[in-house]
Amino acid sequence: MNNMNSRLIHFAFLPLSLRMVYTMTLLVLGTGYLFAMIQVWEVHANRDGKTMLTAEDLRIAYSGKKGGTRLESALNGPMQNMLPPEERQSILTWVHDGAAKEVYDSKVKSIMDTRCIACHSPAANPHLPNLTNFDDVSKLVSRDEGMSISTLVRVSHIHLFGITFIFFIVSNIFTHAYMRPLWIKCVVIIVPFLTILLDIASWYLTKMQPAFAWMVIGSGALMGISFAVQWITSMYQMWIYKPPKELMECGGQLPIMGGDKIKCVPYQE
Repeated sequence: MNNMNSRLIHFAFLPLSLRMVYTMTLLVLGTGYLFAMIQVWEVHANRDGKTMLTAEDLRIAYSGKKGGTRLESALNGPMQNMLPPEERQSILTWVHDGAAKEVYDSKVKSIMDTRCIACHSPAANPHLPNLTNFDDVSKLVSRDEGMSISTLVRVSHIHLFGITFIFFIVSNIFTHAYMRPLWIKCVVIIVPFLTILLDIASWYLTKMQPAFAWMVIGSGALMGISFAVQWITSMYQMWIYKPPKELMECGGQLPIMGGDKIKCVPYQE
């Protein structure tokens, strides 16, 4: 009885209702992952003035831009499309001309009141820079030093909990896949959890040493590849893949060949 309860059954032998639960879960998580990639692009791309997301964009995001300000980095990056080009240029010109209070009062404040403070105010979001008054805006025209440690800590714990939870679900579904040799399957499961830690660590390292921006790209790529392998393999083996004859004869359990006979044992790792 314990043997039966501990065995791991291949997708093909799971109830249709359970396969439907797995399928819909993967579809929603896959869609969410795509939107997460789009969000990364929107937040970080074009900080260096180029269309593509580059290592330089990540260097600027985490360690700041030499000779630039936080306000410029935001307006040239994630906030670029949040206001008309002429209004964006008016703010940039104000910054380049010395960020005088008189010009702020006459030209910049009305733009920020219209375009920015819906999100950038203490009442709307206390975690975003406050753009409701000159004193707080002036803090953003100092040298761009990238993300603050407090911001990194806040984002870190969200990512650690959230992404770990996602891969816990996806990997649990993936365990029903038939993949040999077994070590490949284990690597595919282990890699994303390790890259979560590597990815978070790379943010802090990039802030201290910009060259580690490539580590951010590499860890993110490994995480995405692992997610894709688990997602595609699970969906394929659930609905298209035809299990080997030996696996079919054993009702989804792992077959062991012994001479001319097939011995069926629980399909477990």
